[in-house]
Amino acid sequence: MEENTQLAILEKNAGNKMSERQPLLRSESNDLGSSTLPRPDVRNSPENVLVNVQSEVAQGENTDSLVQPDYNPSMHRSLEHPTSNLDTMIHLLKGNVGTGILAMPDAFKNAGLYMGLFGTLIMGAVCTHCMHMLVRCSHELSRRIQQPSLSFSEVGYWSFETGPCTLRRYGYVARKMITTFLFITQIGFCCVYFLFVALNVKEVIDHYFIKLDVRIYLMLVLIPMVPLNLVRNLKYLTPVSLFAAILTVTGLAISFFYMLQDLPSADTVKPLASWSTLPLYFGTAIYAFEGIGVVLPLENNMKTPEDFGGMTGVLNTSMVIVATLYTAVGFFGYLKYGDGVKGSITLNLPQDEILSQLVRVAMAVAIFLSYSLQFYVPVNVVEPIIQNQFDTTRARELASTSTRIALVTFTFILAACIPNLGPIISLVGAVSSSTLALIAPPVIEIITFWPVGFGRYNWIMWKDIFILIFGLCGFFFGTYASIAQILNPSAD
Repeated sequence: MEENTQLAILEKNAGNKMSERQPLLRSESNDLGSSTLPRPDVRNSPENVLVNVQSEVAQGENTDSLVQPDYNPSMHRSLEHPTSNLDTMIHLLKGNVGTGILAMPDAFKNAGLYMGLFGTLIMGAVCTHCMHMLVRCSHELSRRIQQPSLSFSEVGYWSFETGPCTLRRYGYVARKMITTFLFITQIGFCCVYFLFVALNVKEVIDHYFIKLDVRIYLMLVLIPMVPLNLVRNLKYLTPVSLFAAILTVTGLAISFFYMLQDLPSADTVKPLASWSTLPLYFGTAIYAFEGIGVVLPLENNMKTPEDFGGMTGVLNTSMVIVATLYTAVGFFGYLKYGDGVKGSITLNLPQDEILSQLVRVAMAVAIFLSYSLQFYVPVNVVEPIIQNQFDTTRARELASTSTRIALVTFTFILAACIPNLGPIISLVGAVSSSTLALIAPPVIEIITFWPVGFGRYNWIMWKDIFILIFGLCGFFFGTYASIAQILNPSAD
């Protein structure tokens, strides 16, 4: 998830006013029973596109009476500026390609060269299939409740509400769990960003000036990070995010240039790593492929949503490109630097060359500027809850400022407690990304299609059970291995 989703959103929203966004940010419920209102253009509400964490659904409605088999959700979508296929593909690429790609060589170290090669391609295929599952469930549930579109959390809610009678009471719980894991994912991204910036700055200063502990650099990063995240209007961050995107692409291209120089033989690295490190590979790989939170908003906003799926559709085409990039960076990065590869490939670049040092600085600046976009999601989950405890405007403003400072400081503390980039990326991937990308979709599909069947020999259910078991194993073993490495870093 991945974390560059926000860049794609902000590029199209420079002119939006905060007054237009405020209802979406502060709303506690959306009445899905009213299908006469046109669905707003999600690009005019970037926080909704990011992860749809604030969307709420009306409860207690008898959905059985709403089902109309001939209802086509896409025909009832009212969009002022729908996106083209190319726009959607660009947004999807940005939503999946982020700092996770720089950690892929470290993932290959934990899997082995060839296990990482085939494992990454398989992981990409499974994640892509889960994205298709989520879109399919969204369409089925939208037809049942006659709603043009649904968010991730709403799909989870309505799958239970329209599923088996014994499970309908758990719809609210399902929605809150999805929202919670989306929140955890974004907080995890913020911790990774904090640590990424500090480590890359440390590499440069250590070489030219003086060696200091990484926690000192984390504190130095915290000082400008706090005022930057007190900016509450996203339109002011549009040029910042565009500049960060340019730096990211440039830094990645130069890093690839270094990786491809003087490649050693494949015999110099392990073809298959120890089984004990495979869970770490899983966590890092699933972290990198975490883009499922942006799939539904993008499909909902397309001019021709029928082109999103299919063998040669927008989703498959984009994910093939993503999987190819991840596999190439992981394969050549591990082949180039072997077991000495670090949590980010930028940390392995030569220290005695100005160009490589500029790459570190550029990537550190890009990720620093992108932190606010990741932070925008969790703060708008917590901020309304805190503000509702106060009555006066002044008290609400003070509470909002205090909340933002506290959350930024919280991510700083987490990063300072775990100053090792590899394990923290693996932990975030194993805990939250696996839940959203591999566990939630099969559960939602099983419950959604329980009333209508699972095809011949119930193949859909057996397929979903297999993916669910795979996701649960990755969740538990990946979390255990990541925590073990965090507690005992000398075992790395």
